[in-house]
Amino acid sequence: MALSLYDASIPLFIRGFDNLSAILEKGRAFADEKGIPHSELLEARLIEDMAALPAQIQRCSDTAKGTAVRVGQVANVAMADTETSFDDLQARIAATVAFLKAVPAESFEGREDATVTLQTPKGDVPFVARDYVLGFVLPNFFFHLTTAYALLRMKGVPLGKLDYLGTVR
Repeated sequence: MALSLYDASIPLFIRGFDNLSAILEKGRAFADEKGIPHSELLEARLIEDMAALPAQIQRCSDTAKGTAVRVGQVANVAMADTETSFDDLQARIAATVAFLKAVPAESFEGREDATVTLQTPKGDVPFVARDYVLGFVLPNFFFHLTTAYALLRMKGVPLGKLDYLGTVR
């Protein structure tokens, strides 16, 4: 049996969100234990012109949802990028995972060579679905997940590689 675009994306996103949720909880617990305001972690940036922690989670969410919408042709669920707390971010992750779990694997069947279009402020970018998932979506998702991990690690949260990778299944 061939690996489907669904199998190469949706389960990876769900696992990534499970790990990201645990990473955020470690961040919250660390801040509480050390008496650090949550805002210090939530507003962290690697460099001034890079988005802060909430935006990293939002981009993970948008990337995952966009895959289901563009490749699986399911209706999107709008999420308003208004998260400002650990609770808000956990709710965003939970809503995204619930959305992803409702995506039928069959909606991806036969879509490998379909044209999907990514709309950007600079114009539309057409992709073949396979190239979109493997060459854009997965790197983008893991870029933002890694950046969220790095922001918390930079602030002293005791995270390690296994926190990022999660439990091997």
